[in-house]
Amino acid sequence: MPSHAQSQDHSTSTPVPPGPAGGDPLRRERDHLAASRAALRAMRADVEAMDISDVSGNWVDAKILAAAYEARIVALADLAGTPLFFGRLDYGHAPGADTAEGAEGESFYIGRRHVHDAAGDPMVIDWRAPVSQPFYRASRAEPMDVVLRRRFGYTGGELTAYEDEHLTDPAESETASRLLQTEIERPRVGPMRDIVATIQPEQDEIVRAGVTGTVCVQGAPGTGKTAVGLHRVAYLLYAHRERLARAGTLVIGPNASFLRYIEQVLPALGELHVKQATVDSLVAHVPVRGTDSAEAARLKGDARMAEVLRRAVRSGIRMPQEPVVVVRGSRRWRVPVYELEEIVRELAGRDIRYGAAHDALPQRIAHAVLVQMERAGEAPDDRVQDAVARNSAVKAAVKACWPPVDPAKLVLRLLSDAEFLAEAADGILDPEEQRTVLWPKPARGPASAKWTAADAVLVDEAQDLVQRTPSLGHVVLDEAQDLSPMQYRAVGRRCSTGSATVLGDIAQGTTPWATASWAEALQHLGKPGARVEELTRGFRVPREVIGYASRLLPQIAPDLAPATSVREAGGDFAVQAVPEGELEAAVLAACEKALGHEGSVGLIAADPDVPALSAALTAAGLPFLAPGEETSADTRLTLVPASLAKGLEYDYVVLAEPAAVVAAEPDPRTGLRRLYVTLTRAVSGLTVLHAQPLPEALAS
Repeated sequence: MPSHAQSQDHSTSTPVPPGPAGGDPLRRERDHLAASRAALRAMRADVEAMDISDVSGNWVDAKILAAAYEARIVALADLAGTPLFFGRLDYGHAPGADTAEGAEGESFYIGRRHVHDAAGDPMVIDWRAPVSQPFYRASRAEPMDVVLRRRFGYTGGELTAYEDEHLTDPAESETASRLLQTEIERPRVGPMRDIVATIQPEQDEIVRAGVTGTVCVQGAPGTGKTAVGLHRVAYLLYAHRERLARAGTLVIGPNASFLRYIEQVLPALGELHVKQATVDSLVAHVPVRGTDSAEAARLKGDARMAEVLRRAVRSGIRMPQEPVVVVRGSRRWRVPVYELEEIVRELAGRDIRYGAAHDALPQRIAHAVLVQMERAGEAPDDRVQDAVARNSAVKAAVKACWPPVDPAKLVLRLLSDAEFLAEAADGILDPEEQRTVLWPKPARGPASAKWTAADAVLVDEAQDLVQRTPSLGHVVLDEAQDLSPMQYRAVGRRCSTGSATVLGDIAQGTTPWATASWAEALQHLGKPGARVEELTRGFRVPREVIGYASRLLPQIAPDLAPATSVREAGGDFAVQAVPEGELEAAVLAACEKALGHEGSVGLIAADPDVPALSAALTAAGLPFLAPGEETSADTRLTLVPASLAKGLEYDYVVLAEPAAVVAAEPDPRTGLRRLYVTLTRAVSGLTVLHAQPLPEALAS
């Protein structure tokens, strides 16, 4: 694969002498880049020059238009240091044109957004456009009419190199792309960046999957599953913008640190209005101030709790004991008990929300009254029916037969009242399980209760049983392997009429309730027919590192295939035993050594060990950050509790005391899975330090 640079090193460039470009291809590409940036500035200037002060009929339309106007200006920004285009496709024939011999080809520059010149002709094509797809999919076996694929190399926003693939030239040998490898291995400083220039064919198939279907991605560490999910959102918003603008999109991550880490990816791709949330923030109907034992949390997250809650919500339904008598003027209209009972039973037997049935009941009773009025020769209309539905006698009957339910108060009673729980859980939870989920000390009310995260999910379920949760158009759920069945249900409610992209790795499930299989998880999510794709080619983790971590797979996920790494370099990898009492000093020395390299450094340790390491780093004068905080040239070290390491990545990782990471979890399997996560956060180098014996799988 021919590569061309202004110097022999792709990472540097030499100034180009002034004068006409002539036959210098690199100079011509730089000229096109300069012209494209000028065109983008002109596009933004055209928008800024628009006068929208008198084009709206009312103040609401004016506000909406102003917001769209400001968003358009932001979207047209030329991001400093971000290449405007990263590739070029030379087609043998113009796309969509006659492919007869002699037909002219056409070239397209592929970038993060569309740019056109003053005449409207494209200078850069959005990577999501159909004409851009062969940049990711074309191969020598299937060139897709692409004669040449050119990749560009940049240094600080300046185009410094290019690399060509002549896909239809049998004389050219197929070799790995050096520019692609350089981009993958580029040091990571700051938040997560997009992978739009390095998307691989198997990733692109997932990114461009249709909007109507749900896709589940089982991805080993470093396979890019999170980036694939985010780029899929960007693609869907491009291809189905109007549909998703109405319904909305949401990215759900495991914690706030993770969301801060990924929050710049979509804006860099031109998508500024995608919401982000954690599962806990989605179900924040009550303040979480307490914690559950592992067994209590597991039981509260069990799918059986959905039926317990359904019974509890409907436990207040009562058959009428007396007729309803409605007085209007001089007339009295009587609805007998048997007719009221028929209405209540019919509503109870329908598959509708409790709250919807509660709202329908007074209208149904009022309708029965109107039937009597019509038989008596009157001609009541809808206004009369509404008036009857608001009659005090009708309201009293509704309250007696179908009392309103407050979801938080209902769950509070369920977890505080052993008799009420026993009634709702009869035949579902055994007596021991019921005792486990009950609060040790009943709360006086919702405001004073020590709600746990699992309790909040129960409240969300009860809320949905009373009133249907609105559905979004598309939801991306990352690190999905850690969710309980009840959490899956909570997420599924928010895409019940839309689609989802589910991302995770069974081997990285680190909760006691972590899912055993994607089939089970998708069933709870309400998407049992979803397509499951597996990514096993790693692009982030060095070969030696992923090989070492994969020794744990037979114990933590025996059905999964080990990941492979495309990284040519093995990585800077070391496992070092240190004498008891000298671990802290060894950790500090390892951090200082790692900081001697370019890029970010993560010090990962068991959660209980973090305070002591924090004090040691401070005493040693080593500045450090918390997970999710943005690294800078001055502060590149992050101290990471093992529980927050999932989804994060650092150029160099120092892992302190693997045995402590395992011991901090409630059971050995979860501990080994947590260790697997921490071992696979490194991009360029991993140093494992231990004073205690390593787990057996890693000791050999």
